[in-house]
Amino acid sequence: MKRDEVVELNIEGVIFPGKSWGMADEKKIIMKNGIPGQKVLVRMKKSRKKYEGQILKVLEKAPNEIEAPCDVFSKCGGCTYQNLSYEEQLKLKESYVLTLLEETGIQGFEYQGIVPSPEVFGYRNKMEYSFGNNEKDGPLMLGLHEQGSFYNIVKTDGCRITDEDFNKIQKAALEFFAETEESYFHKRSHIGFLRHLVVRKGKNTGDILINLATTTQGSLNEAGFVKTLTDLSLQGQIRGILHTQNDGVADVVKAETLKVLYGEDKIEDKILGLTFEISSFSFFQTNTLGAEKLYAVIRDFVGQEQNEVIYDLYCGTGTIAQVLAPAAKKVVGIELVPEAVTAATANAQKNGLSNCKFIAGDVMAEVDNLAYKADVIILDPPREGIHPKAIFKIINFKPKMFVYVSCKATSLARDLPFFVEAGYRVQKVQCVDMFPHTGHVETVCLITRVDS
Repeated sequence: MKRDEVVELNIEGVIFPGKSWGMADEKKIIMKNGIPGQKVLVRMKKSRKKYEGQILKVLEKAPNEIEAPCDVFSKCGGCTYQNLSYEEQLKLKESYVLTLLEETGIQGFEYQGIVPSPEVFGYRNKMEYSFGNNEKDGPLMLGLHEQGSFYNIVKTDGCRITDEDFNKIQKAALEFFAETEESYFHKRSHIGFLRHLVVRKGKNTGDILINLATTTQGSLNEAGFVKTLTDLSLQGQIRGILHTQNDGVADVVKAETLKVLYGEDKIEDKILGLTFEISSFSFFQTNTLGAEKLYAVIRDFVGQEQNEVIYDLYCGTGTIAQVLAPAAKKVVGIELVPEAVTAATANAQKNGLSNCKFIAGDVMAEVDNLAYKADVIILDPPREGIHPKAIFKIINFKPKMFVYVSCKATSLARDLPFFVEAGYRVQKVQCVDMFPHTGHVETVCLITRVDS
C-alpha cells in the first residue's frame, strides 16, 4: 500500500490510548480513534515497518455505538469514546489491560475488576485551553486542539467532561479577548500574545484558580480581565487569578514570570479527609472523586498491618504518602519536581502528619541514598514507566510488597516481568477508571515477595 492510498476496512481491536486497528491487504493498519465493529474509510499515512492510516469517514457504525452527547466530539481531540455507553467503555478498557498482561506472560493473579468513575461527566478539575483559530485569518478561538491538528483550535465551551463553571470562564475569556487587538501566539512565526488559559477547581471546596499564560509581546488590561471573570455567576468561588508570561517556543504552560492579579496563587481541595494546597503548576489527579477510589484501592492493597517504613517513589505532591501515613511509622516520598516536594511537606504539616518526609530529586539517583529498609514500596511512575536503570535498584530493597500504580498499561506490562524474575509474584490486579470517554485507565498491581 502506498502513501495517500484510500482503503476500506473493518476495525477489529483497540490499542490504548485512543488507537484502533484493522486489516487491509493482509496488513495490520493502525489508526487514531475508532471502535471495534466500525467500517471505515482510511487514508494511508506510512508504508514502512508500520502501516498507519487516518480515518476519513465512518461508513458503518459499530453495533454497540451510540450518539455522542457532545456537539464537537468528532472534531475535538479531548475525548475518544463518547460514542460508546460507559458500560461498554469499561469493558473495552478491562479487555485491553487483561489481554496485555496475558501477552506479557503475567499469570495467576486475582483480578478484582474495574472501579468506575463516580462521575461520568463533569469530573475534570483542571483544563488547559489554548488560544488560536480554526482557519487561516479566522476569528480568535479558545478551546482544545482539533483531532489530528497541531494548529487548529476547537471552541469547547459546551464541554461535557468539565463542570459548567469551566465553560462559563472559557466563554467569558474568549469574548473579552475577541474585543481586544491582541492576537494569539503563532506556533510557526513565534509572534503573538495569547497562549493558554488554565482553570483548576477544588471538587470538594469549590475553590477556582485561573491562570492566563501569554508572551511578553502584548499588554493585558488587568482590571478589565479580572472584572470580566469576577462578575461571572459561578457555582464555585474564584480564589485566584494569575498572569504568567513565557517567551519560549515550546507549546507548554510554564512561568518565566508570575503575577497575582486577584486573590491568591493557590487553592485547596480535599481527598479522603485530607487537605491539599494546589498551585497552577502542581500535579494533582484531574478526577478528584476518582482519585479517592484509586487511593482507596492502594490503601486496601497495603492492608491494615502496621509497617515500619513505606517508600512512595514518584510521590508528586505526596497524596498517596499521606493517605498511607496511618499504616506506617515512617513514610518517605521522592519526587523530581522541587515545587511538588515543597507542597507535599506543607500539606503533611497542614494535615498533622509528622511521620512523612519528602525528598526532591530523581528516583534513579535518590534511591541510593535511602537508609531505611522498606516494608512497602509504592510505585506511581510517569507514563513511560520506571527507568530501566532504576528498576533494579528499587527491586534490590526487597520489601515484602510493591504496589505499582500505572497510568499506561504498556509500560506496566514491560516492567512487571522484572519483578517476577527477582522472586516476586503479581498477586492482585485492579483497574480504576479515572478518565471516562478517553482511552486512559489506571491499573493497580499488588506485587508480593515469594518466600523461598
